[in-house]
Amino acid sequence: MAVTSEPRAQEGGAAPRHRSATRSLLRLWPYVRPVRVRLFGAAGVAVVASCLGLVIPLVLKWMVDGPVAHRDPGGVWLGGALLLALGTAEAGLFGLRRWLVGRPLASVEAAMRADLYRHLQRLPVSFHDRWASGQLLSRATTDLMLLRMFLAFPLTFLVVNGVTILAGFAILLSQEWTLGLVLVIPAVPLVILCSLFETRYATVARTVQDQTGDLTTVVEEGVLGVRIVKGFGRHRSQARAFRVLSEQVRSTELHKARLLATLWALIMTLPELAIGAALVLGTMRVADGDLSAGTLVAFLSTALTLRWPVESLGFLLAMSQDAATATDRYFDVMDAEPATAADRRLAGSPRRGEDGEGSEDGEGSEGGQDREGGLRFEGVEFAYADAPPEEPPVLRGVDLHIRPGETMALVGATGSGKTTLTALVPRLQEITRGRITLDGRDITALPREELRSLVAVAFEEPTLFSATAGENVLMGAGDAGREELLRALKVAQADFVHALPQGTDTEVGEQGLSLSGGQRQRLALARAVVGSPRFLVLDDPLSALDVHTEALVEAALRQVLAATTALVVAHRPSTVLLADRVALLSEGRITAVGTHQRLLRESAEYRALMSGQEREEGESRP
Repeated sequence: MAVTSEPRAQEGGAAPRHRSATRSLLRLWPYVRPVRVRLFGAAGVAVVASCLGLVIPLVLKWMVDGPVAHRDPGGVWLGGALLLALGTAEAGLFGLRRWLVGRPLASVEAAMRADLYRHLQRLPVSFHDRWASGQLLSRATTDLMLLRMFLAFPLTFLVVNGVTILAGFAILLSQEWTLGLVLVIPAVPLVILCSLFETRYATVARTVQDQTGDLTTVVEEGVLGVRIVKGFGRHRSQARAFRVLSEQVRSTELHKARLLATLWALIMTLPELAIGAALVLGTMRVADGDLSAGTLVAFLSTALTLRWPVESLGFLLAMSQDAATATDRYFDVMDAEPATAADRRLAGSPRRGEDGEGSEDGEGSEGGQDREGGLRFEGVEFAYADAPPEEPPVLRGVDLHIRPGETMALVGATGSGKTTLTALVPRLQEITRGRITLDGRDITALPREELRSLVAVAFEEPTLFSATAGENVLMGAGDAGREELLRALKVAQADFVHALPQGTDTEVGEQGLSLSGGQRQRLALARAVVGSPRFLVLDDPLSALDVHTEALVEAALRQVLAATTALVVAHRPSTVLLADRVALLSEGRITAVGTHQRLLRESAEYRALMSGQEREEGESRP
């Protein structure tokens, strides 16, 4: 399978065509700075250890030209002892280097992973809508592992090997500059080859890491959706999709391996040819008496000592490019700023009724009532960030006031924007224009922690975590205790929890798949009410319940709704009857507000929704 020459654009950003690996890697400095002393110390220790290796050829020169040439056994033993001491010291220093960097770099990786996870929690839902979960998982696991490995090995040894090569060539030139030049000449083509390799390898490295993220997504979806896959007999098609992506990753990895193999072959061949030429020339000069045997031995020993620093350049550059790509992918996510309403809001907010279609809630007659209390939407518009410019906003000029202590039912056809409107209250999505207030306070001026302590939510599709049933419910209020937990379970008619093997301490499994849909929805509802929130937003919270259970939940829920300000998305008359008033949302606008009975009399669209009939095409708005 052919590998594309350009890295595939990923959600949130693509790899730049010509990006500097050094500039990318420098972005890691804030994380490295706390451990810089040990990291620099480890590099210094490794440099000393490597330079000790360059002293060994000098000892060999002294031994060959001295004790060996003069047949001095004592000198040979002394030279052997020196070589043993140097080798032992070198090994000990390299061991010390590993000890110095092991724990600090593990803490760097942990800090980066914690920052990534924390940042993901702060990013808006629209970000997660655009990004595949597998791409985020691969950044939090594989990419960070690559960065830790880079900081532990390639980063240090790029410095160490660079110093070693410079010091080694200085020794070679000082010993015999004519032979030294023979070894220096291949450096020019090696620099050119490394530059070309860096550009091509960076592209392939980004591609394979992106493809690995796609593969992770397929695996995750296959595991989480295993019931659907089995239920519809789609295991073969899922296996084919996995196999196709696996082949893509394999093909790209092989292409990357071919690039590395080509570079490594050239890096190894050129120095070997240079050493061979130096050996021939040196032997001829020793035979002519122009060069001592000890000098030639020391020269060749130094050259052989430099083989690994030179030959490892390809491997180190490859790991550096992998790390630079991993850094880019990490900061693709970290650079995504949590959207705020102030950032996205257009200049100015429309006044109520400015567009000629004000809401029909009759608020203008409220007179002396507190207009700031409760939950208020003022000229609210919302459009997705990636929507085409010509596409109309999902919500357009929504004006709605839910009075303190009032329950408002939100009714509308599928696709009218009900769920989007409820997501704006806890700022899961950011409004494009207008404002939303809670008891007169703009939600954009509230810290997110405070906002979400005031507003509790329950969604139509409940999400449970790999924790106990009790822990899932208590996530709705950090300071709630056992009494609040039992009360919330009773309100949500979730007493089935007590019949589980360990009661509220029973693990519900990933996504709560060990429970039925209705049980998951009741636990999600209990989570919403456990903290007795001031504002409650419920998105069709009873859709998965049977008629009998629904009636019991509604009876208990009335007591909760009487003590809070609530916005409830409703699709059935039984849910609507929980509310004091009803708002009809049609094509992104509030077209009618009133009691259930009033809207049944005055709105044909509302009657059609409540009766389950399809709205006739061309029917005029009330």
